[in-house]
Amino acid sequence: MAKLAKRMQAAYEGLDRGATYSLSDAVKLLKDRTKVKFDETVEVSFNLGVDPRHADQMVRGVCLLPHGTGKTVKVAVFARGDKAEEAKAAGADIVGAEELVAEVQAGKIDFERCIATPDMMPLVGRLGKVLGPRGLMPNPKVGTVTPDVAKAVQDAKGGAMQFRVEKAGIVHGGVGKLSFDETKLVENIRAFYDAVSKARPTGAKGTYMKKASMTSTMGPGLKVDLSTMAAEQ
Repeated sequence: MAKLAKRMQAAYEGLDRGATYSLSDAVKLLKDRTKVKFDETVEVSFNLGVDPRHADQMVRGVCLLPHGTGKTVKVAVFARGDKAEEAKAAGADIVGAEELVAEVQAGKIDFERCIATPDMMPLVGRLGKVLGPRGLMPNPKVGTVTPDVAKAVQDAKGGAMQFRVEKAGIVHGGVGKLSFDETKLVENIRAFYDAVSKARPTGAKGTYMKKASMTSTMGPGLKVDLSTMAAEQ
């Protein structure tokens, strides 16, 4: 096993790396153990019982975190006319049509979220090889190809988090900042858990949610009891 750096050794000091914690205890541990001067991002990962090589086992979706991500997201919108004006009014950072397509083709990608109206997709489709590998390609399944660009922009700015399963069957995402109070982090994590649960594909057999873990940017990785993830009734 690779030797841990001194900072990580300190992060794990006194912890049983094989232990499984309740969601609330895991959040408290991460908050108590932060040693850095910047506001760390909290990330949650789910190990799913799916094989994404099969189309009917692909897991993807969007989760609107109730307390946002804690990040300022720069949003680009491909739209024309009235829809372009709606996007600007809703707070989009970059709005355009052919000229924006040309900028992206030239390698200028100064945004973290991309939205398009349906009529723009014949143009935006040309950018698949550029935007796809970056996870930026607009997709109706996650609400980023839509005539309601104002709502899409507001959701993106307000904490909408896209997720997609990786080859190994892992889904992960940033669910907030370590400076959030414990209640807000727990509520964000439960919203993420609920969104992934509801995204169960038709081809998934047996146990869907296998394991869960969470960490912060410079913190330890903690195993989390899945039974504590569901929202309390």
